[in-house]
Amino acid sequence: MKLHMQILIALGLGIKRNGHIFFGLIAGVIIGILMHTQHAGTPEGSMAYNMLYSTLNFIGQAFIRLIQMIIIPLIFSAIVIGISSIGDNKQLASFGKKMIFYYTLISLSAVIIGGVLALAVKPGVGVQSFISEQAAISSQATVEAAIQEQKDHLANIFLNVIPANPIEAFSTGDMIPIVVFVMIFAIALSKVGEINRPVVSFFESIFAATMKVTDGIMYLAAPGIFALTATAISSFGISIFSSITKYFFVILVGFAIQLFIVYPVIMKIFSKVPVRLFFASIAEAMMVGFGTASSSATLPLIIACCEKRGVSHKVCSFVLPLGATLNFDATALFQVVAVLFLTQAYGIHLEPLMYVVIAGLAIVASSTCAGIPGGGIITIALVLNGMGLTTSQMVEGFAFLFAVDRIVDMFRTMLNVTSDAVVATVIADNENELNYDMLTSEESYKDII
Repeated sequence: MKLHMQILIALGLGIKRNGHIFFGLIAGVIIGILMHTQHAGTPEGSMAYNMLYSTLNFIGQAFIRLIQMIIIPLIFSAIVIGISSIGDNKQLASFGKKMIFYYTLISLSAVIIGGVLALAVKPGVGVQSFISEQAAISSQATVEAAIQEQKDHLANIFLNVIPANPIEAFSTGDMIPIVVFVMIFAIALSKVGEINRPVVSFFESIFAATMKVTDGIMYLAAPGIFALTATAISSFGISIFSSITKYFFVILVGFAIQLFIVYPVIMKIFSKVPVRLFFASIAEAMMVGFGTASSSATLPLIIACCEKRGVSHKVCSFVLPLGATLNFDATALFQVVAVLFLTQAYGIHLEPLMYVVIAGLAIVASSTCAGIPGGGIITIALVLNGMGLTTSQMVEGFAFLFAVDRIVDMFRTMLNVTSDAVVATVIADNENELNYDMLTSEESYKDII
């Protein structure tokens, strides 16, 4: 049986096991389309529409906030436990080197796929007439602020990841400085010997408690994802895609190549894990990632899926929090396509070297993007700033991308989550940290959501 069919069957089994989540997604799409249709032609919307939208938005945002509430304690405790449990410098170095290698490989494949597709299909040619001037004006302040914030960011990126004040980083939720601080703290903790046991035990309790909270929150997954999907779709309906068919086509084809070719090939080459079993094991997390459009919000669930299906806690607690913070290969693919789309829309000629620059900047920009809905499109400002393009040249195009970014964000989050699980699973297999009995046991596929 062909590999992509195996993956589809595996995902189908995952959907069957978690039909309530899939039902929430589909129902959200249908209700969102109906809401948009009812809202069309009435700029301020009817009272019924506004009440329904406000209610659904409240439910969706409450679900997101409940998960985001536990992200920082989860990441802090997971990394401390992971590094202290590894202990051995050689094994820690082995985990780190393999993680960097696999994440780099996946990101490079993503930007190459995005670049080749964008250059072959040329989605930006002829679309400038569709760009709304009014939408451009309304988004100009957002784009200007993003570019101003990212100005000189590339030169200072390595300095900025070191938190001058860790407490401030925790209070603002600035994830990359938080992860850097926690890693340094955890490595130091692992070097002090048995005296670290009270502290490590404390964080083991924190981790167990956050996962227990996650179990409770996941009872709200179906209504939360239904509400998030409905509000996203109701904002623009499906008519917007008629004017950007080629752009949307390139994005989805690029994502499909990553999902059905790149990830399985990496697993086939670097591990013995059956691809079909892998996708069946993370189907819940993929659906929640799609519904929430937030890698951070999906982190507790992807950890639960991987651990309960055989990946050791040692690998999960080290690789997955770092992946959710630093690995956004689907975002890098999207950013390459989006930048080339904008340059084509405005007829800007690029030298061959600029394509390499765009790819490199996209990888860096995607790694600095927050794991929250809409985080990927804002960091495109870093790519544009690195190319020397001005706000006035690109602001209308940004408005165009903003209009459909929520639905694109759902797809790219699903891929970002999947790639994190791919890397964790492959490393676990490489390091004999994968329990194949748990991976194949029917009992392992119960009681996650």
